[in-house]
Amino acid sequence: MKRAPQAAATAALALCLFATPATAQRDWSQVEVKSQQVAPGIHMLQGAGGNIGVSVGEDGVFLVDDQFAPLTEKIQAAVAALDPRPVRFVLNTHWHPDHTGGNENLGKAGALIVAHENVRTRLTAGQVNELMGRTIEPASGKALPAVTFDEAVTFHLNGEEIHAWHVPPAHTDGDAVVHFRKADVLHTGDLLSVGGYPVLDVPSGGTITGWIAVLDGLMEHVGPSTKIIPGHGPLATLADLRAFRDMLSTVRERVLPLARAGKTLEETIAAKPLADLDERLGNVYIRPETFLEAVHMSLSQEPKETPEDGREND
Repeated sequence: MKRAPQAAATAALALCLFATPATAQRDWSQVEVKSQQVAPGIHMLQGAGGNIGVSVGEDGVFLVDDQFAPLTEKIQAAVAALDPRPVRFVLNTHWHPDHTGGNENLGKAGALIVAHENVRTRLTAGQVNELMGRTIEPASGKALPAVTFDEAVTFHLNGEEIHAWHVPPAHTDGDAVVHFRKADVLHTGDLLSVGGYPVLDVPSGGTITGWIAVLDGLMEHVGPSTKIIPGHGPLATLADLRAFRDMLSTVRERVLPLARAGKTLEETIAAKPLADLDERLGNVYIRPETFLEAVHMSLSQEPKETPEDGREND
């Protein structure tokens, strides 16, 4: 409950990930980019869209994600307050525009963009996503990652080992987790959203069953002192990660029988399987109906004979 005001305050900002043509005309001048120190040399920036991780030190500036293009100057100003040098590297945790929208601007300013190979593939193709009611135009040039990896990549910068690895399909099929090993800071991208229902991007390869399995594996990398920068929401802990995982598991347990019984989306919505959760978690980052539709779509695509214990582990 202590976090509710902050979650509510970020709701409008997070919702612009799936902006309609009307809301896409938002007044970006009203967005304030705030900085919070997470550990020595490591900060979290919050503005509109996904949280940004920042590493500063003798080797230069390293960013995890970069929010929306209209915010690049504000992000650069916030970074300059920490280190006046230009951004050297940007690592995208996945391909959504609230995490990659600044790629082109920062790339033109000299930053090297790095991401999993599926991120470049999806950015290149663009997407018409009827589930989320959005269209993302194909990207090109400096907006695309110049360096891609398959399984993992490690940067040795600023006295840190910045290790990023790709996980099996979960939020999307291109999710990467970033671990600042010495500081024990984890940036999860949208694998963790604190305070509300997350976006399950099934058209981008997302799967709720896979997501739960990934979180099970991810918790093995998190200790009692680990600080977590989530994709959305305030700085998090292992308890937040576990609560989020348990919430997704509860959602799956409730919706799976309806999907396996062949219930239509309309019938599933009418059954209100998530009614008690909707009041607390709905309309923060995504409408509850949209989240339920994505979960129903994901589970309806799974083979009916797939056992619970057959989920792929991280």
